[in-house]
Amino acid sequence: MDKNNIKTSCLINNYNYAEFVSEAIYSALNQTVKFDEIIIVDDASTDSSAEVIANFTHLDNVKFILKQKNQGQLSSFNEGFLAATGDIIFFLDADDIYESQYLETALNFYKILSECDFIFCAYKKIGAVEETFQADTVDLDLGYSVIRTLYSGEWIGSITSTLSMRREIIRKFLPIPNIEDWRVRADDCLVWGASLVGAKKFYMPKALVMYRIHSNNQYHNNKFLNIDNSYEYKRFWKRNSLFNYIMQKNNFSLPLLLAFTSLNELKTIPFPKYKDFVLYLKIIFLFEHSFYWKIKGIILLFSYFLRNIMAKKLKKW
Repeated sequence: MDKNNIKTSCLINNYNYAEFVSEAIYSALNQTVKFDEIIIVDDASTDSSAEVIANFTHLDNVKFILKQKNQGQLSSFNEGFLAATGDIIFFLDADDIYESQYLETALNFYKILSECDFIFCAYKKIGAVEETFQADTVDLDLGYSVIRTLYSGEWIGSITSTLSMRREIIRKFLPIPNIEDWRVRADDCLVWGASLVGAKKFYMPKALVMYRIHSNNQYHNNKFLNIDNSYEYKRFWKRNSLFNYIMQKNNFSLPLLLAFTSLNELKTIPFPKYKDFVLYLKIIFLFEHSFYWKIKGIILLFSYFLRNIMAKKLKKW
């Protein structure tokens, strides 16, 4: 890929957000650097969304996919990706908004750091709640996260509208067939999927996305969690099914030397946090089958931990 000529796709997923979708589309259109294509997938809305979106279809870089059956957010991700031709794919929920410099900032990040596969950024909450959410105040190289995701289910990412990733990463796990499992919160599939297929992840501290809080935010308002107390239990099994599918799709198998692989993965994080060492220590202790490598792995991990303290590379949080 020519890093100076990267093609970009924006995938907007919509269901019954006629009130907000035009603002989302305008935010994608009015970037300081233009998207090569904007693909809007409407998941068989029952409001006037289709009519609103149709007002933009005369534009050369806008494509409208109107689904005939409501199947949920993951199905919209699948459809949008299959229609996309970009080298980097950006995701936007139809009730959220991009800041005008979002694409330019992210694209510069990808161009400068050729090893970057996946970016998420800070965001501003707007509407019923107004605040800025930052995971950190500086750019972060989060390294690789195959082992930590596979063995602990760690979720390294953010809300849908802050996510982007390279096409060669996303094609390794999308489309995903079990769409009924992910009618909502399908950003789990993007975040976990990218980790499992070996994406090197980065974080940008600039709040370049506006996340709208309103009465119809299904996840933010905990509607599903309040209705069904077994939500997290069910999510655990959905996660297992998702992981199995992605591993089979990519012919992955569990590492033979888990302790050795875990330590190597930890070393891909330039400035690891204390919690990173704790997590890999737990993985080695609980899942390494070889007693020899369990002990050796723990010793090597503590040695690396001390070296990071002495080099002042360890972050507290």
